[in-house]
Amino acid sequence: MTDLAQQGSRDMTMAHPKSRYQSAEFSARLRARYAAEQRFRVYGIAAVSIAAIMLVVLLASIVSKGYTAFWQNEIRLTVTLDAAELDPQGTRDPKVLAQGNYMKLIRDALAARFPEVTSRTDKRQLGEILSNGAPFVLQKMVMADPALIGKSVPVWFLASDDVDQLEKGYIDRKLPEAQRRVNDLQIKALDGLRQDGSLRAGFNTTLFTAGDSREPEQAGIWGAIVGSFLTLVVTMGLSVPIGIAAAVYMEEFAPKNRWTDLIEVNINNLAAVPSIIYGLLGLAVFLNFFGMPRSAPVVGGVVLALMTLPVIIIASRVALKAVPPSIREAALGVGASPLQAVMHHVLPLAMPGILTGTIIGMARALGETAPLLMIGMIAFIVDIPNSFTSSATVLPVQIFMWSDSPERAFTERTSAAIMVLLGFLIVMNGLAVYLRKKFERRW
Repeated sequence: MTDLAQQGSRDMTMAHPKSRYQSAEFSARLRARYAAEQRFRVYGIAAVSIAAIMLVVLLASIVSKGYTAFWQNEIRLTVTLDAAELDPQGTRDPKVLAQGNYMKLIRDALAARFPEVTSRTDKRQLGEILSNGAPFVLQKMVMADPALIGKSVPVWFLASDDVDQLEKGYIDRKLPEAQRRVNDLQIKALDGLRQDGSLRAGFNTTLFTAGDSREPEQAGIWGAIVGSFLTLVVTMGLSVPIGIAAAVYMEEFAPKNRWTDLIEVNINNLAAVPSIIYGLLGLAVFLNFFGMPRSAPVVGGVVLALMTLPVIIIASRVALKAVPPSIREAALGVGASPLQAVMHHVLPLAMPGILTGTIIGMARALGETAPLLMIGMIAFIVDIPNSFTSSATVLPVQIFMWSDSPERAFTERTSAAIMVLLGFLIVMNGLAVYLRKKFERRW
């Protein structure tokens, strides 16, 4: 029986030879392929993890340096609004009130609060705990309510940037006096103010309501935000209709020949041109040739529109291509003209993709700095722009300028401005994702 079984097995092996997929060589290749796929997955996870860690480190660094800029220290003084210094004639004329000696009133208030300080040098150092803008605060208050003249009123003034940094812990009190920007006399005065509740830290409204300033405690980003808004309005007004119209023509009506192929290749190449090149173009054409105003949102908007156009055209063409040909054929089949088929059926269905590309293009324009530096939007602008031709700057350029300032207080304001800019970019990209998800059509 045993011989018969072995003979039967040999016969079966000869009748059904082992498949190549069961060979040892194939098994080895299969194991190597699985190992390569596993390594590729590990490499991908490692790359994503490293990128996520770097992003977290970057955000943590920005937030840790910038969150303190959202509050500002203030000092309260009781100021006697002496009529002899502000309005000797009692006319209450705004021009007379604007020329009042407000600085002397503040010095008198400090002298009354700290009578032990008698020398001229100490009085001058004591006055440095207040911001240089303190007289303007008093002036604005008096001009808003002239009835205050002759009364003693408590007024909260911004502390100087050195005092603000000391209270936030960026200046070490334990250092020798010669190594500190705040001397012992000023620290003693601040301790006295804190004890009677005349030193407080509040939300820094100046950061969101003021324009740029040489003094960190008076510097704000409102002027840059308004400048960015005006610039983006010009950019959107030019790039969106022109970009969508160009995409519709290229995708739906343009003949397919070498000229349209050449234009298409150039549009794709323009999307990869460094943004500084557009700045040089704006400098040469719009400023030097056409004589348009420097540092104006209208020029910045035109330059950014040129930079954004290729992005919008490419995104719009992709969205138009995604609409099934059956939509066009059905519209033409019921008698619609090609223009009616595109405007009434194809374009509305492609609009979610077009809007997504447009918002992403606008987000890129909002964060651009290099082309705007070339057309003079790096100028020091204190006033809030009120028109498209006013001198203005934009938020990325404001960040660039603050980052180059030597004062320590500008470091935290730079990080705070970056946080605000990131917030705008996150909102715009989130809006693009929302529109795509809400109006996306699957065929």
